Amino acid sequence: MKRKPWGSTHLLPWSRASTDDGAIGEVWFQRPAAAVPESALLLKLLFTTEPLSIQVHPDDAFAQAIGLPNGKSEAWYILSAVPNAQVAVGLKYPLSSTALRASIGDGSIVDMVQWRPVRTDDVIFVPAGTIHAIGPGIVLAEIQQRSDVTFRLFDYGRQRGLHADNAVAAAHATPAPLQPEPEKLTEARTALVVSPHFVLEKIDLSPHSNWAIEAKKETWILVLSGDAAIGLTRASLGDAIFLDTDRAGIEVGPNGMKALLVYLGPNLDTGRLEEQRGTSIDVASQASSCAPLPPIASGQLLLKRKEART
Repeated sequence: MKRKPWGSTHLLPWSRASTDDGAIGEVWFQRPAAAVPESALLLKLLFTTEPLSIQVHPDDAFAQAIGLPNGKSEAWYILSAVPNAQVAVGLKYPLSSTALRASIGDGSIVDMVQWRPVRTDDVIFVPAGTIHAIGPGIVLAEIQQRSDVTFRLFDYGRQRGLHADNAVAAAHATPAPLQPEPEKLTEARTALVVSPHFVLEKIDLSPHSNWAIEAKKETWILVLSGDAAIGLTRASLGDAIFLDTDRAGIEVGPNGMKALLVYLGPNLDTGRLEEQRGTSIDVASQASSCAPLPPIASGQLLLKRKEART
């Protein structure tokens, strides 16, 4: 739980985390076992009541040039948004490095970013080097390269430091490229973002259907609505599943299940999710070597199936 000056004390229905100690801006999903390696991707939820700083993240090349392992490209899925909520992606017009530095120094960068309205279910891809910001009144899911490096250009008087030198060096001081168009893969799967670092899909599984998911590499599932038994446990709104080099059954509940499916890029994996027609996935038999895991509180990370067997 990351406390932020722009965060919220109202996290339901996405998280039941306590906000008694202050507003929470970010909820990070992490693997609970202490000995496992960190995942290459980071899944988080953001809750905003004030605008975030205007910022930029480095690409891999720049990050490695300053001693960091990798840069940070990210994508946002809007879970909810108040009327007139906005995000900023890119600039209204190109700026030279000199002009960008001057706009950071006098604060005029705030008038140069390109704001756009957002509503529930919108998807925004933010490649590394894109100047961006998130406005108030938004709850979103973010998938990103695992990095916490942010160069701030403007911070609305919060008395936090700006990073003009690194921001100018890392930024593409131009309008943002066009957002990717969703691509319908099957009746159940829609590709939202296909990037070198990750693929973001939305899946829509019908009530009482049975599926098998093949996670040949790091894979995340974030439940948006409905519920399902995935592997050994049941997941519902706000729950996240992590799988890696694993296969799990998905037995969908009576209300169906909509979820975000994210895995390492750069390519679509068309065989990743398969419906098991005419069969019933017996979750109890999968768990024959141990008791099933109980339901979990929203906002926690579920163990992958192999870890549960251990």
